[in-house]
Amino acid sequence: LNKINLFKDSIPIFERFNIERQIEQTFQRRVPLPSGGEIVIEETEALVAVDVNTGSHRNKTGKEKDYILQVNLESASEVARQIRLRNIGGLIIIDFIDMKNRRDRQAVYNRMKREMEDDKAKNHILPISQLGIMQMTRQRQEVSISTGLYTGCPYCNGRGIVKSPRTISVEIQRRITSILRRIKPKSGDNGHSMSDLAIRVMLNPTVLERLRSEDESLLVDIERLYDVKLSFRADVSYHMENFRLVNAITGEELR
Repeated sequence: LNKINLFKDSIPIFERFNIERQIEQTFQRRVPLPSGGEIVIEETEALVAVDVNTGSHRNKTGKEKDYILQVNLESASEVARQIRLRNIGGLIIIDFIDMKNRRDRQAVYNRMKREMEDDKAKNHILPISQLGIMQMTRQRQEVSISTGLYTGCPYCNGRGIVKSPRTISVEIQRRITSILRRIKPKSGDNGHSMSDLAIRVMLNPTVLERLRSEDESLLVDIERLYDVKLSFRADVSYHMENFRLVNAITGEELR
């Protein structure tokens, strides 16, 4: 109990000790460095990868080697702090900016060793390779902060990316032409003329914007080529990557 003191400051304790900013950084992939560089942290099931970048800032004095060393030293300190802050365990790979000088690599390695000395979790750090890669392991203590606070994204299924409107537009066009090839010939082929067919496409509004702008002429070509009427209905409930094709007359889904 003698280690506990009543906080009497008028400023909220989280604000006073900058805790809010640290909590906010826990949720970010990118963490800025004082020199203008940044580290990018990616947690996967197998390992945690940390990439060190100079960012948009470059050294204006012309001493590029010194600037790279500065960024890497800052990164070593910040990575050690983030590892403890996020409670990261297991295999950790750090990709520092390339350093040709062996002495510089040793300096960054020593900085990391020093920063991790007081860590309560057992850790093992290997020297930096000539390619600028450092490998280290840290004892797992329960789950990482991100695992405890986050769940897999239901929209992208944890991939972190979704297909672009352009990609979905191409898929829709391919699906339409594939269906039309099966159920009716091209207009004018062998003199045949089949009854008109109308296809309605149900899709996400963002994809529809693409179809109505850059790809509109392609859809017109499909209508002319197969003598078909295409219509579109946007629905915000549709996933970015999902769409349905139905017979606009009967309502039957086309596959």
